[in-house]
Amino acid sequence: MTAPEAGDQVHTATVTLTVNGESRALEVDTRTSLLDLLREHLGLTGSKKGCDHGQCGACTVLIGGRRANACLALAVAHDGAEVTTVEGLADGDALHPLQDAFIRYDAFQCGYCTPGQLCSAAGMLTEGGPSAVTADLTGDPALTPGEIRERMSGNLCRCGAYVNIVRAVTAVSTAGTEP
Repeated sequence: MTAPEAGDQVHTATVTLTVNGESRALEVDTRTSLLDLLREHLGLTGSKKGCDHGQCGACTVLIGGRRANACLALAVAHDGAEVTTVEGLADGDALHPLQDAFIRYDAFQCGYCTPGQLCSAAGMLTEGGPSAVTADLTGDPALTPGEIRERMSGNLCRCGAYVNIVRAVTAVSTAGTEP
């Protein structure tokens, strides 16, 4: 977001969100993205600013339990929403099953994309229905490696840790662990 030029009028609004289970009310510029609100106003720097165009998935968070690119979401448009970031996946000191699996299966290298990968995987595990690679469109398909790759395709990893990301997500999905 660029700074307003001299003479520009800045419009602000109060945005109330429940972030990682905690209600937060903030006065923000109406042009503020959800990503900038999380990182710059709340200090939650887990979600990363990668491309800032919704193409890489590094900023993926859960809004109302569904995956979203926080860089494309205006904060004011989500007033009243429940937002979960990577910081909110764990239960205190107990890691989320996906976080544990990412560690066990070495599903990251540099780690920059990992927060977005984790939030995307958590959202994906609760989604139902077919994807673009589902053969039988009448039921809820099993999360095969092909399904996982397709459903996670909006999250890019420059290091190429995809094989282990798919293994980690597969382990959690087949363990019957509730995300």
